[in-house]
Amino acid sequence: MSADHAATATFSISPALRDAVQGWLSAIKALDGAADNTLIAYQRDVLGYLAFLTGHFGDAAGIAPITRVGVSDMRAWMAFERGRGVSARSLARALSAVKTFAAWLGERENFEPTAILATRSPKFQKKLPRPLSEDAARAMIDTVELQSLKGWVAARDAAIVTLLYGCGLRISEALGLTGAEVPLPEVLRITGKGGKERVVPVIGAARDAVSAYVRLCPFPVEPASPLFRGVRGGAVNPRQIQRAMQGARMQLGLPATATPHAMRHSFATHLLAAGGDLRAIQELLGHSSLSTTQAYTAVDTARLMEVYDKTHPKAG
Repeated sequence: MSADHAATATFSISPALRDAVQGWLSAIKALDGAADNTLIAYQRDVLGYLAFLTGHFGDAAGIAPITRVGVSDMRAWMAFERGRGVSARSLARALSAVKTFAAWLGERENFEPTAILATRSPKFQKKLPRPLSEDAARAMIDTVELQSLKGWVAARDAAIVTLLYGCGLRISEALGLTGAEVPLPEVLRITGKGGKERVVPVIGAARDAVSAYVRLCPFPVEPASPLFRGVRGGAVNPRQIQRAMQGARMQLGLPATATPHAMRHSFATHLLAAGGDLRAIQELLGHSSLSTTQAYTAVDTARLMEVYDKTHPKAG
């Protein structure tokens, strides 16, 4: 379906259903704080689905037809999407949006969207950011510092990227630190995804980098305030760190996969390559599943076998 076709199809949606879509988007924005780009993608995916139902059922799409969507209707929609070249990854994202909308609508209109919610997402290979080499990771930390003319901002960005690589923190975890953590202790208690707490050792380089930033920061470092400040004194937006790393990777000639999250992958990969225990790395990363850590660490088989031969107790 072309963009023009999709746009035209939305005019066949009943006013009640159009209002429902807008109400759902407003609720997501209010409750989850979803970004505008995310809301636009959700709207596009759900309107595309509703446009399909218009043609599929042969009349204007209203709330009533959604209440009787069956398994065969969902299969027809997914086949239609794949037939027009939509990738499995994009279809999985669209299905997620459709399910979220259907669940929200079902609560308000008192119906069970069973067939929609039970539809299985198409399988696809999840892409993980490629880890950097050790030299590239160090060069990234050094070069990210050159992306700002303000000395304290340069020190801030270097400190944050050092925490991502040196401690394996997520960007949200690094930016979630407060002034209460200063000076950085030898270990940090980090609350990660799902409220899961883990203990992370803090390397000397990270403590030094944070101390250098604190000395230069023009804002008071207070226990209840964010440790890392934006230029106006508020919390740092992750996008600012992404931009700084984008400038650094262009300067270094690194690929677009050299993102903040890739520094965390690099931390895990380099630890494993140095002979680190996979389960210990799982704990450091805060992964609930060992298989997630295995997918996260990119070490070639030959290197793994070398580590295995050196560390595994020999029988007899």
